[in-house]
Amino acid sequence: MPAPLTLDGFRADLAEYLYQRPDEVDLEESPLLAGLDSLRIVTLIERWRETGVDVNFVELAECTSFAQWWHLLSARQSRQARQAGQTRQTSQEGVDRAGA
Repeated sequence: MPAPLTLDGFRADLAEYLYQRPDEVDLEESPLLAGLDSLRIVTLIERWRETGVDVNFVELAECTSFAQWWHLLSARQSRQARQAGQTRQTSQEGVDRAGA
C-alpha cells in the first residue's frame, strides 16, 4: 500500500512545479495564476493517484485555490481509507463465518 499524501508532501509536489521551496507555496493562491498549466496539473494528478487518491482534472479545475485542492484530496483520501477499512472488515467477517 502506498504512503498517504500529507500536507507536506502536497506542498513539496506543488513547489516542484512552481519552482519554489515548499514553505513558499501560498495555499490561498489560484493554481492557474500561480503558473500551473494543464500538463503539470495532469502530472500532479498521476502522482497523487500513485498515493491512492482518486481525483480527476475536472474536480481540481473547479477549485480556485491550492487550499481547496488540499481539502478535496485529503477528504477523498480519508473517504477511500474508510472504505478500504470497511472492505477489509467485511472480508474478514466472511472468512470468520466460513471457518466457523
